[in-house]
Amino acid sequence: MATKENKRQVRGLIEGLEQRVNRGPAIQDAEIQTARDFLRQNDFSPTSDYFDRLAHIENRLQGRPREISWPQAKRNYGGTAGGYQMQVQSIYDHLILSTCYEGDFNTKHGRVKISHRFNQEGRIDFVELKYLRSLHPPLNGELRKLLTVQDYMSIRKDWFEAKASVLRILPQELIFLFVDLFKVQKAQLFAWLLNIGHGIVEDLLKDLKSQAIQSGFASNPDCLPLNCPEDHEPKPDWLPEAWNPTAVDPVSRSGNGKTALCVAATPSPPRVRFSGLENGHAACGVAERNGNGSEGQSLRPAGNAGQLRLNTLLHDEVALPILEKAAGLESVVEVKNPTEVLVRYLRKIR
Repeated sequence: MATKENKRQVRGLIEGLEQRVNRGPAIQDAEIQTARDFLRQNDFSPTSDYFDRLAHIENRLQGRPREISWPQAKRNYGGTAGGYQMQVQSIYDHLILSTCYEGDFNTKHGRVKISHRFNQEGRIDFVELKYLRSLHPPLNGELRKLLTVQDYMSIRKDWFEAKASVLRILPQELIFLFVDLFKVQKAQLFAWLLNIGHGIVEDLLKDLKSQAIQSGFASNPDCLPLNCPEDHEPKPDWLPEAWNPTAVDPVSRSGNGKTALCVAATPSPPRVRFSGLENGHAACGVAERNGNGSEGQSLRPAGNAGQLRLNTLLHDEVALPILEKAAGLESVVEVKNPTEVLVRYLRKIR
């Protein structure tokens, strides 16, 4: 059954579409399809008035000149680029970039998947964590939205400032991304979580355009195995303290340690292992089987019949423009309260 938050989101989304019918900007076919998918995925009744309102919007748009429509097929790509093994899902008017991380802490082994969803203007809608193997086994398979831009489905896509909801207590498994992550201020932590997504996209594009792509896959539907024998950390310019140097973090300064599940005080520091590494990057690949295939068998990597090679992203009319926009952006974050931050986007200085 749809939650109260789901109803609030869809109400804002549909009201925004209804206003744009008269005022613009033009509505794309994929936006209506995305709204319908949201209704179905969140168990809205087929007799809900929201479905009728979407149909009414669609009828009013008949015969009007449209912007170029997004392709309706979902596509699922995977492979290695820029030192990462990754999955990119191209879905209507957005894409989701996923990488995996694993490590050991207090004799326990863990692995998580981090996903960044980018809208058609390259802004991040949310950062999500999936427990593939939690340090607390009952959490295995569960999802956590680490940061979610409020009303991201209905606000303008090229926003430069937006409020976002964040978890009050963050998953301990984030130490697998960077061992000392919880030592930094909260504003820097969330800016880093956003900007690693943009950084991976930038590295991906560099490899796509140089055709330096290698594909590697496994049958595991969530994440490829990690076999790197050495311990590594992210490259220096990706450390959290390098981001958000001027942001104010009143929560960190107040001494509230509830969000800081810092493990540095333990006698034995956690051992974190990353694989698929080049130039100090840390990530692993994801090979989920939820994308559609391709007509050419040569485009498909071995081991996953539904996944396309990363270099075929160059021909994806949805994903490539999003990636190019996302690569040119970075964010700073200001903490408003323990569960809300303000995200501001800046264009990278080349």
